[in-house]
Formats: sequence, C-alpha cells, structure tokens
Amino acid sequence: MQNGNASDQDKLYRIRHSTAHVMAQAVLEIYPEAKIAIGPPIDTGFYYDFDLGAADDGRPRTFTPDDLERIEARMREIIKGNHRFAYREVSADEARALFVDQPYKLELIAGLAAGGVDEYGNETGAAPVISTYRHDTFEDLCRGPHVEHTGQIPGNAFKLMSVAGAYWRGDEHNPMLQRIYGTAWANKQQLFEHLQMLEEAKRRDHRKIGRQLEIFTFDDEVGPGLPLWLPNGGTMIEELERLAKEVEAEAGYARVRTPHLSKEDLFLRSGHLPYYAESMYPPMEMEGVRYYIKPMNCPFHHKIFGATQRSYRDLPVRLAEYGTCYRFEKSGELFGTMRVRSMQMNDAHIYCTEAQFEQEFMAVVAMYRRYFDLFDIDKFVMRLSTHHPKGLGKKYVDNERLWLETEDMVRRAMVNGGVPFVEVADEAAFYGPKIDVQIWSAIGREFTLATNQVDFAQPERFALTYVDEHGEARTPLCIHRAPLSTHERMIGFLIEHYAGRFPVWLCPEQARVIPITDDHNGHAASLARQLAAEGVRATADLGADRMNAKIRTAQLMQVPYMLVVGDREVAENTVSLRRRDGSRANDVPFGALLATIKDKVASRAKDL
Repeated sequence: MQNGNASDQDKLYRIRHSTAHVMAQAVLEIYPEAKIAIGPPIDTGFYYDFDLGAADDGRPRTFTPDDLERIEARMREIIKGNHRFAYREVSADEARALFVDQPYKLELIAGLAAGGVDEYGNETGAAPVISTYRHDTFEDLCRGPHVEHTGQIPGNAFKLMSVAGAYWRGDEHNPMLQRIYGTAWANKQQLFEHLQMLEEAKRRDHRKIGRQLEIFTFDDEVGPGLPLWLPNGGTMIEELERLAKEVEAEAGYARVRTPHLSKEDLFLRSGHLPYYAESMYPPMEMEGVRYYIKPMNCPFHHKIFGATQRSYRDLPVRLAEYGTCYRFEKSGELFGTMRVRSMQMNDAHIYCTEAQFEQEFMAVVAMYRRYFDLFDIDKFVMRLSTHHPKGLGKKYVDNERLWLETEDMVRRAMVNGGVPFVEVADEAAFYGPKIDVQIWSAIGREFTLATNQVDFAQPERFALTYVDEHGEARTPLCIHRAPLSTHERMIGFLIEHYAGRFPVWLCPEQARVIPITDDHNGHAASLARQLAAEGVRATADLGADRMNAKIRTAQLMQVPYMLVVGDREVAENTVSLRRRDGSRANDVPFGALLATIKDKVASRAKDL
C-alpha cells in the first residue's frame, strides 16, 4: 500500500501548491507580458501553464534551461521573504477587475460565475465561490490550501524539472501553452531521494532497455504506436501467455478466439460507438457494409455467450482470450509500449448470477494478488471508480438505480474480502463501476496495470439470458477483467521493474555456453543442444571474439547463466559457471546445473 499518512500528504500538497504560486510570481516578474493559466499540485510536485506570447520570428516564445535557472533563483528569494498567504472571497466583477489583463483567468472566472465549475475548469456541482490567495505582490484565483507563509516552503527542497507544451484545458483546438514542471518535498533529503529515483528510472527506461535486449522495435513505415515484437519479445509473450493459461485453466476459464474486425452493428449494439468513437479507428466500407477493427473484445465474447442456451447450472461462464485490439491513441500520448495503438490484452469475461457475483469478483482480485506475489509487486492500490450523476446519458449508461446497486456490490465485496481500496468518483467505465489496479515498480514508479469491471448494461443490450431454477429467463451480470493487462504494458512494466534482469523463466535466453577457444566450439554447441532438448533456452557463442568479450556480451544481454568450457571442462563434463549477479562457481557438473535450471524454470523461481 502507499506509504505516508494523511497529514504528511496534506503538508506536501500545501508545499507544492504554494510553490506553484511562487513560481508564477517569479515568471511574471521576469516576463511581465506573460499570461498565466493554471498551476495545480501533482503527485510529486507541481506545474504552472504560461503563455509567453510570440518571439521576434513570430513563433510562440518558449522557456530555455537558462530561464528555469533564473526563475528558480528568484523563487528562492521570494521564499526567504516569509510572505503570508492571504485568502479572500471576491465577487465576479471584483475578480474580472483583478485579472483584467489575464484572458485565461477571465475564462475561468466566467465558469466560476456560471456555477459548478472550479478554477481548473472541472465540474464540481457546488455553488459558485470565487476566491483568491495573495502573497507578496502576487494574487491568484485559487481555493487553496496553502502553507501559512512562504518561509514554510523549504528553499532547498524544490527544483524546476522541465518544460513541455500543453494545450489550454487539454483541448488541441485551444492555444498551446508552456508548462513548467517542478518537484517539491518536505526536506532536502526527500528531494535528493526523488532525484535519485528519477535517475534510476532513466536507467531502467523500458524504451532504452527494450532496444538493448532486442525485445521490441517501432518502425515509421509500420506506424506510431504499433510495436514489432522481436524474437526475444515473442518469447516473453509466449511465457506470459503460458502463465495466464495455466492460472486461468485452474480457475475454470474456457479459451475462445475472436476476429480482429466486425460490422458496425456490433459496436452500435454494445454501445461502444456512442461512447468510444474517438478512440476507435475510422470505419472501412466493403460491399456497402461498414466495418471497424476492434478496440475491445467484450462484444465478441457476449456473442459467444449468447450462441448457446444457458441454464443457471452452467453459470458462472468464464471466457478468456489474449485478443489483439486497436485504439487510436493521440500521438502526443503514445509512450513506448506503455501507451500504444495495437495491444494484446489478457482479457476475460465472467457471466454470473447476482448471488455468484461476490465470489467471482473476489476470485479475480485474488488472481491479481497471486500475480503480484510472483512478480514481487509489494506495493499496490485497488481503486474503486464510480460514476457521477451528471454524466448519466452522456458519459455513463443512464440508469442511476443500477449504478448505485452495482457500486454497492463491489464496495461490499471488497470490504467483506478485507481488501483495502480507495474510491474515486467519475472514473467508471460507461457500463458500470470498476476496480483499477495501481502498482508501483521496484523503484517506486506508479503504473495503472489492469482493471476489474462490472457490467450491468451490455448483457441486457445483447439480450443475454440464462434459465433460472424456476424456468424463467434471467439476465446475467458480466465481469470484465484483465489481470496481466496487455502484453505491451506488462512487458514495459517488467522491463523497468527488473531493469531487464528478468526471472529465469521469463528470460528470452536462459543460458549461454561460451568456449574458451575455437577448439572447444564443438563441445559448447553440444551442450547448448542438450540444454535446448531439455526445454532450456540456450545458445552457444561460437563467434570470433575472445572469451572475455563473449562474457561481456552475455552480461549486457542479461543472460542468467554463462557456462564457460575449456579443456578441463570438456574432459570432466563440467562447466565454469558465471551467473548474471556476478557470482561464480568452478567445476560444476553439467547434469546438476541442467537440473537446477530446469527446476528454476518450472517453479518460476524469483532467484538464480
């Protein structure tokens, strides 16, 4: 679970929020013509959006690294002034007069005056309150909270990190602003640890390691967001599928397969087109029929469930598939294999009665936790995402009663199962509440891994029924789940989690035999064949490089076991073993080592 208590988080929130205001003051002092937008605190710091106007060549002016240094220096001077943060509420007219030269603030004030929208442009449903915070010479439209005065911001515990472009209110039709990101902490040591973590994250970047270990590649002629899995990546995919199939077979899942495209009618029936069209590739028309490539597997699984008459005795029915889906993610949101347009999803749908729901839902949660243990994921949060009444009929299926009932069912199941969770409003799927699974890698980086969703809408849309014990037709509930996420996201996470040093069972290459001289090539090749015959992924390096260079190459490829053979090893059928972790052992009987490797693979051991 997450570290830190509520008071620590509140303290950091106030520090980060206040530091954002100090940064905005510094920017306006250095660039008096700048227009300010919004500047909220975020998970590890804060940001603020600015419009600097046009440069001499007519293009938008941007911040430079030297600019950040000047801004940061001025911020420290402001902090030393111990300026008090003063709150006040103002009328809409007073606010307009205060921000008369700030067009983005005036737009926010219009939303606040109309009611139900906060200063960040988010719907709140609350009565309009327009408030500001002032410190020193700077006053900003803000609800707070803040520290009492700038002196409570640790001057040695913040840093401006980067600049990025950001459309005003996230809309590409709006002006492009300059966003300065900063990080802020309670003390210098926390800042140091965070910066160290960022350096380690760069070292573990899945895009970099994925290339180095020849796991995947992208190609401009194929298209952005469409990964090509190289042989090493293909091997990892096979291993993850084997794992999923074993676990799901134990849990009573049946495997199905579905096509990559469908007539438009299917997605109109499911309701995805009205809610999901922007994330789908455009249709293609053949013989007067419109087809879409599939963005999700669920409508196909509903058709499979409905293809057979079902009795209550048949339920629950669990249908699983590693189905390939396609979603048109915006170019600016694509990120390695973490955010792609083609994805192979560890998907399944469970059709059950209301009486079976809790047991089935919690069995999925238990499956998540089983995988967490296997992959040494010891920090996670289950997040219950619920609907918002204002989104009914637009963002969500228009049935308030079923929303409340199913949300309560999920909440009750989690409480009864003793599984900690947090609730987040207005982030549900369009057809029902869901549990989103947030995990943290070995270096503390957060990922949204997978989801466990309740669907009360689509079974009815597809007229799915089963015959109950009284001979009457009933509509089942449906649970959507994907514990291993997609291959793309899961492998990206695992690369960073393990820094490429995967458990033996998951390694594309598990052993490499290295001859000391060319005279030992024949024996090395023979050992590699024996390993492969026993199911161990092994090669022999018979190239022209010297032995030490071959060992270095194997180390760079994170091969767990390097088996060095020379005259003595050939004569005694032993190997000189070098493990990936740097440990060594001489005169190791080949047969004993083979048995050890096979055991590590079969048991999916975490160690070497």
